[in-house]
Amino acid sequence: MRVGIIGAGQLGQMLGFAARNLDVECRFVDPSDNPPAADCGKVIQSAFDDAVALVALADTCDVLTYEFENVPVDALRHVAGIAPVYPPAAALKHSQDRLFEKHLFEQLNIPLPGYCRIDTRDDLDAAVGKLGLPMVIKTRRFGYDGKGQFVVRNEDELEAAWRDIAGQSLIAEQWVPFDYEVSCIGARNVSGDMAIYPLARNHHVDGILRTSRSPLDVPQLTEKASAFVESLLEHLEYVGVLALELFVVGGDLLANEFAPRVHNSGHWSIEGSETSQFENHLRAILDMPLGSTASTGHAGMVNLIGEISNATRELNIGELHDYGKAARPGRKLGHMTVIGASPEQCDELVGKIDKCVNQSTWRVENEA
Repeated sequence: MRVGIIGAGQLGQMLGFAARNLDVECRFVDPSDNPPAADCGKVIQSAFDDAVALVALADTCDVLTYEFENVPVDALRHVAGIAPVYPPAAALKHSQDRLFEKHLFEQLNIPLPGYCRIDTRDDLDAAVGKLGLPMVIKTRRFGYDGKGQFVVRNEDELEAAWRDIAGQSLIAEQWVPFDYEVSCIGARNVSGDMAIYPLARNHHVDGILRTSRSPLDVPQLTEKASAFVESLLEHLEYVGVLALELFVVGGDLLANEFAPRVHNSGHWSIEGSETSQFENHLRAILDMPLGSTASTGHAGMVNLIGEISNATRELNIGELHDYGKAARPGRKLGHMTVIGASPEQCDELVGKIDKCVNQSTWRVENEA
């Protein structure tokens, strides 16, 4: 079997590594000169929406998938008649527009923060009256890792934000004083079988995921989040892995966003689950039986952003995943995973990595 993957970044790389365990070949389309997934299969160097390149990929593969959600929907529809494309274009369309995404959550009775559509300056004033301040203004499209988001705390910041982003399709969201953030990852195969991973507790810094820990031993939250993910998978007739990010507020959950792909907050599953999210994504799109999502221990994951220092490389704990990307401020270069016998041991190991990463980053900034 051969799987075509649109995008050859680190997610494509990890899909490619997982494919080897299934005796599956991967091919990719990506415009980069030397993308991470080049280690895992042939890469057609071309734009993600290049019709000729996508047809060439589809012609040589049994099924197509993608590693990020900004793939043009029309491009996928163009090749869907040549080879099946999973996840389905309908899921991608909802995830690409925050307004459509919120309408989907409402349709499925998944709780979410208050929001307003913003098309004009008057709409922004009306949103303040409805949602209050502070509130978050977001672009409806192409926002990730904190990009395209503005926290507005007072009227002066409101005017400044409007000057910066006027002319784009926007939404305003209610500010949520959440306790912490979690993500729930699920998989559904072509036959409709589903599997849900244990909840991960996530911590972000400057809008970028810094750490994830799983499993989160809060049964009532796990039950609610799993039900939300199952409803999304069923409603969208979804095939593949899907990640739903949520705010925890007291004993309640509020949906933030979903991603129709394998997800950074599930990287811990490579070592921390009996079957990783990457292998289950491939199993799902190839209509193979899904693997067990049971935890192998208490897993912690630390993103390595901007650089991977020598001190980090020399740590004798956990597993280092180096994506092979050039260092650049704010860029995800790799991650480390640790498995503890208890939540406390996991926290201790994550703390050792995080401390090393923090010290390394501090030195670079102060030497500059």
